[in-house]
Amino acid sequence: MTDDTDISTLMADIGSRARAASTAMAQANAERKHAALIGAAEAVWRTRDAIITANAEDLVYGDTKGLSPAMMDRLTLDEGRIRDIVDGLRAIAEQPDPVGAVMTEWQQPTGLNIKRVRTPLGVIGVIYESRPNVTADAGALCLKSGNAVILRGGSESFHSSTALHGCLQAGLAQAGLPIDAIQLVPTRDRAAVQAMLTDTANIDVIVPRGGKGLVGLVQREARVPVFAHLEGICHIYVAADADPDMARDIVLNAKTRRTGICGAMECLLIDAGFVAKHGTMLVEALRDAGVEVRAGDGLQIDGTMPATPEDFGFEFLDMICAAKQVDGIDAAMNHIRTHGSNHTEAIITPDAHKAAAFFNGLDSAILLHNASTQFADGGEFGMGAEIGIATGKLHARGPVGAEQLTSFKYCVTGQGTIRT
Repeated sequence: MTDDTDISTLMADIGSRARAASTAMAQANAERKHAALIGAAEAVWRTRDAIITANAEDLVYGDTKGLSPAMMDRLTLDEGRIRDIVDGLRAIAEQPDPVGAVMTEWQQPTGLNIKRVRTPLGVIGVIYESRPNVTADAGALCLKSGNAVILRGGSESFHSSTALHGCLQAGLAQAGLPIDAIQLVPTRDRAAVQAMLTDTANIDVIVPRGGKGLVGLVQREARVPVFAHLEGICHIYVAADADPDMARDIVLNAKTRRTGICGAMECLLIDAGFVAKHGTMLVEALRDAGVEVRAGDGLQIDGTMPATPEDFGFEFLDMICAAKQVDGIDAAMNHIRTHGSNHTEAIITPDAHKAAAFFNGLDSAILLHNASTQFADGGEFGMGAEIGIATGKLHARGPVGAEQLTSFKYCVTGQGTIRT
């Protein structure tokens, strides 16, 4: 399907059906939503062989497109990762239902009782690349929060996403909820993305999840409000007093556990005081682990490459990272403010006052003390999953879970109260 007229008609139909479904979902009780998520989890596990077969088609397609090893890793599903998807669906199912929760309540002198109550956003459009598990995560979180969702996955994950989407709709049907509450755009045609970005009649918010190119396109072209999730240019600052063994373990985990995720460390900042005491041990550890280190002055050793200005503020998403020596915490924070993307930063130090200064001095969505940046994940925050890491400052920041996919309304009760 490539004709623009056909795409326009298709997307208008998907949007209108999502809008209708959102009304039913906003009124769905917690028990039905729980049943739908458990049913979806059971369907995923029951059809795991078919999902893996569909994923094999996507891997062939990705290889043909020349995806990097890190991107191929993001695309791959095996039984272990499918088990993670099932566990995520079950975890979301067991969370408290955010819809209708009273955020705060107070009584006015006039006699009015006022409650601020959580309510769904409506219809959410999610545009993402490569990772098929986003299909399950985004669908489940929107379901839990009483929203309808339109999913537009990456061309590479088309078959895997289709298989997972079928499981989500099976759960909805089993629970007596409208299957149009979770729709997957059934085409790789990029015209569908443009249609979503301008469908102000049906879509309430767009969530882009992918690389700089995708997010930049969405931010430039969207007429629908956007939850920004820009690059994950994550930094670790190793303070002069950092424990060397702890620093090594955290740095290696942050860079090498999974290089293709947005929480991977992309730049290592090492205090000059640490280098004076422990030398280039952290750079050596990265190099010995197979990481290509692009090192600044004072950190260059055999097997590294000299850093260029372009290496700082770059999201490698690969076994590559930049490294720079800095003179103190203020220099580290200035570097992060200049080159970061407001995603995730970590400090390694035993000094709680130094960690507090780091937390107060930076404005990234996630700040960590003595922990790997790979924890920048909704599942690790107890949210079951996430729809993305929002790096903007309005409405939602950091991992966007079910609660963050709600807004609020005021419910006001009087007793024949009139205003004088």
